[in-house]
Amino acid sequence: MLKLISLLSSDLTIRDSTDRPTSLLHLSVTSVKPPAIMSLSKGKSHNHKGRYTEPVSTSNLGHSGEDFPLFEPFPDAPTARAPADAGAYLSVQKVDMCQQTNELQHKTASYNTPNLVVRRGQQFLVRVTFNRPLQQRDDFQLEFLIGENPSASRGSLVVVTFNSRPGGPWSGQIVESQGATVTLGITPTPDAIVGRFRTNVAIVAGTGMQRTNRDAATDVYVLFNAWCKDDAVFLPNEAERNEYVLNDYGVMYQGSFEAVTTRDWVYGQFERGVLDACIYILDVSKMPINDRGNIIKVIRMGSAMINAQDDNGVCVGNWSDDYSMGRSPTSWTGSVQILRQYAKTGVPVGYAQCWVFAGVFNTFLRTLGIPARTVTNFVSAHDSNGNLKIDLICLPDGSPDERNTRDSIWNYHCWNEVFIRRDDLPPGLGGWQVVDATPQETSDGYYRCGPVSMIAIKEGLLCHPFDAGFVFSEVNSDVVFYKRDRYGTLTQYWVETDYIGKAVYTKSLDSNSPNNITQNYKYLPGSAEDQRTKDRAKEYGMESDQSELPEITLSIIINARQVNLGQDVNLQVDFHNNSDVPKTVQANLACSVIFYTGVRASHLKNHNFTITVPANQMKSELVKLTANEYMPYLGTQICLHFIVTGQIEDESVTAIKVLELKIPTLTVTLSGLPQVRQQMFANVTFTNPFNFALKDCRLAMEGAGVMSEKRRLNKVIEPHASISWKESFIPRLAGKRCIVAVMDCSNLCHLRGVACVNITP
Repeated sequence: MLKLISLLSSDLTIRDSTDRPTSLLHLSVTSVKPPAIMSLSKGKSHNHKGRYTEPVSTSNLGHSGEDFPLFEPFPDAPTARAPADAGAYLSVQKVDMCQQTNELQHKTASYNTPNLVVRRGQQFLVRVTFNRPLQQRDDFQLEFLIGENPSASRGSLVVVTFNSRPGGPWSGQIVESQGATVTLGITPTPDAIVGRFRTNVAIVAGTGMQRTNRDAATDVYVLFNAWCKDDAVFLPNEAERNEYVLNDYGVMYQGSFEAVTTRDWVYGQFERGVLDACIYILDVSKMPINDRGNIIKVIRMGSAMINAQDDNGVCVGNWSDDYSMGRSPTSWTGSVQILRQYAKTGVPVGYAQCWVFAGVFNTFLRTLGIPARTVTNFVSAHDSNGNLKIDLICLPDGSPDERNTRDSIWNYHCWNEVFIRRDDLPPGLGGWQVVDATPQETSDGYYRCGPVSMIAIKEGLLCHPFDAGFVFSEVNSDVVFYKRDRYGTLTQYWVETDYIGKAVYTKSLDSNSPNNITQNYKYLPGSAEDQRTKDRAKEYGMESDQSELPEITLSIIINARQVNLGQDVNLQVDFHNNSDVPKTVQANLACSVIFYTGVRASHLKNHNFTITVPANQMKSELVKLTANEYMPYLGTQICLHFIVTGQIEDESVTAIKVLELKIPTLTVTLSGLPQVRQQMFANVTFTNPFNFALKDCRLAMEGAGVMSEKRRLNKVIEPHASISWKESFIPRLAGKRCIVAVMDCSNLCHLRGVACVNITP
């Protein structure tokens, strides 16, 4: 049921009653430049008067022109002029940023950018060649500037000196001097602003400072540093740093708890243009430059900006099954094309669902040096009213009341975790923190979530920022079933206390197999620790179910084996009678096609039946759902939903089963010499196993460090026909490299494949 129509600056989003986008009616997004982008293009804004002496700098990449005059006289100089005999003074001939040496030490050599990339809190070298050897009387400094109107007081102008004269917070030393060439060591503070700095060499020359000309080749990117103990993102384990900062490929987990599937994703944080795109995102957000060294603020802003719900951010969410104005969420191979397109056009990119938001956010975080990983919560609650209950309403016959049910249970939900120090929280609450860019609920006025301490979630300490209550409910909610009579009155009849948060998975360090981290979020259900956590959560205002229900003697279990798309589904519904008398049960089985968010896409059928269960025994009802019954209603969805409600005179009970149909995969093979700068080939093959044609099939393949995204269209793949697609590529980076392929057809999505190879230097 449509509840709210909200007009965004780039699209018209129709929401359902759970406040999730269910379809999108589009205005022309290419003809309208978002307001945030327009103000960026203007350079300085003029709304600071009366509040600040200078406008607050919010643009890193938008700077142009000189920061200071080439010769700047000292304020107390008797005459404001350059020295008459320039040859008598020191001058700069060349500045070498020692890129190869520095990037090896800073583990940044993989970034495909012509400029130096370093990590804060760690020394990097700059080699300056002067017109003559240094003399004792010579005095010079390096200046690092970021944003408009750089200021020492705001940390955006950093002066580094190399003698007894005091400078800024970054330290400097002369490492080596050979003739006229001096090697300088510069160490940014562990809390330095993150972004692209401009570099000047300034020499004391008579009555002022003589600076080098602006040279973009000497610009340097400063990132967060997971290898620095004093940085807020310090991660002590080297294997984890390699995975959560340096790995540019990964997998996310989807499907259902009983049948987990993987989605390969190219994070591509080192690809050309991605680093600038991530800085551009912060520029579009108008985040003050001087806040960009604060890890909490950067993460909060990133969480808001990765979605375009209310701030012209990166990705437009769409759960409607209509993606005609963009690309479907299942068609992306990774984050790179999304970020490049956003940075190039300034227009939010369509379309995304939770794994796309998580994948792009993971790229944003790792690009800036923040340890991050994607996480999947299976059977994830979306609680629309802020309590610890998912309220599911049934009609008198036991079938679901979709019209009046506001809460939803997602088959899975992908979010992110970051590893950071939390100086804003009591001791012991640092480490892994939950963050989420999927637009679900607002936080401080924007669609974002976190960071919230995972330890705080596990212990029920919901008083700490940010958004602890919402995340807690995603993994801990009770599922409460109600009957709605003809007058609209609700009567509670059944509660499931351990249905939500079945498992939380993330990628293992050494493989693509899932690492079960559920124990990081919650104690064993029913344990004393689990009850203590829930009691503590209630003290912080989290309402849970307190109803006293009559003792239930009947239980239901739905069993179904996963089958291939196009095969019949056989259900076995087991009724367990735990009483000493026979029970005659009036039962209803409702079958539906659902989105992975739990929202019904199509109703298939209701099956009403009566079954008598002997005392203290189990009896089963066998039900078949034929392929002919579900295939015409699938669309691009592959999830079937079954809910059984059984009623006897004095009690009712309900059971739920979600079944994801298996679909075929793409076959990817790699050939050629696996070596950097040597030509190789990737071949994608597929045979249509169905008795129906696949239409408008869009294929894409991509590999971080080896291949930019390639795309191809097959208008029709006839039944049992095969296709083959071959592309050449030249690896740029060594190590384990993977080519990810996807195929999206108008009548079947989620087709994917991957192949990996070790590339030698």
